[in-house]
Amino acid sequence: MEGMAVKPFHEIEAKEVTTSTMCSAIEEDGYLLIRNVVPREAVEQLLDEITQVIAAAGWLLPGHDPMERLADIGAACGDPDPGFKRTYQEVFNLAAFHALPHHPEVKRVHAHQDYRFMGGDPECFTVWIPLHDCPVEVGPLRVLEGSHRHGIIRHEDENLHVPEISAAESMEGEWVGGPINAGDVLIFHSLTVHAASPNRSKQLRISLDCRFQDYRRVLNPANLAFAGDSGKSWEKIYSSWPSQSLKYYWKGMPLNLKPSVTELQELATSAETPAMRARYARILSQLS
Repeated sequence: MEGMAVKPFHEIEAKEVTTSTMCSAIEEDGYLLIRNVVPREAVEQLLDEITQVIAAAGWLLPGHDPMERLADIGAACGDPDPGFKRTYQEVFNLAAFHALPHHPEVKRVHAHQDYRFMGGDPECFTVWIPLHDCPVEVGPLRVLEGSHRHGIIRHEDENLHVPEISAAESMEGEWVGGPINAGDVLIFHSLTVHAASPNRSKQLRISLDCRFQDYRRVLNPANLAFAGDSGKSWEKIYSSWPSQSLKYYWKGMPLNLKPSVTELQELATSAETPAMRARYARILSQLS
């Protein structure tokens, strides 16, 4: 995809969004870019907190204002590097990180191929939010228009921490992209193929991926819990939060879990391997 031309996003101003226009665009194209959704001050508050974390981790060039986000190339790392995991967890623990997807303006425009990672109901939507202006050279997301209509595409897993679609796979559609700014949101279907544009700048790109779905539809319980053996828990994440308002917000909802709690109890003792039995047991313990 590098160096290829892309056509501009289908976009609309937040003040012009209606349920009809948004649903129509996502049904037809698999995405919609909505401009000026989140007030800049809300985005900048979170950006400031995240920048403090990554500066303390040594990811930024010394001698510069951290808010310039100038990357120290020598500190480059990624999942599953332990240093990356520690810093990512610090960011994930921030109360403001979890509060932004609940911002009234984000919920107001929410329409009610991340499915490969999420499972559950394919009618799940990602809202991608950059925390700073993201011109093309900083690497905003781009999407393959209409790709959500072609179902689940085979991903390569071998020797990859994050599975990806092989270049050999035939994919219909046209790549669309362009600059996305602080306060804008890009919404796309869980089956929409997407990728980051190459970051050709010297700055780190900082953004949020937020997933939404209708709570009345089937929900994968692994999306509410930490299914891995890292020791992560909501109790640890919430321990320093100043407010109780967003903690365990989903527990008051009549969720349709698949597998259900009863099925999780069975799987925790009968799944094929010890690792899978332990995984189901961890999920179950965090749902109680």
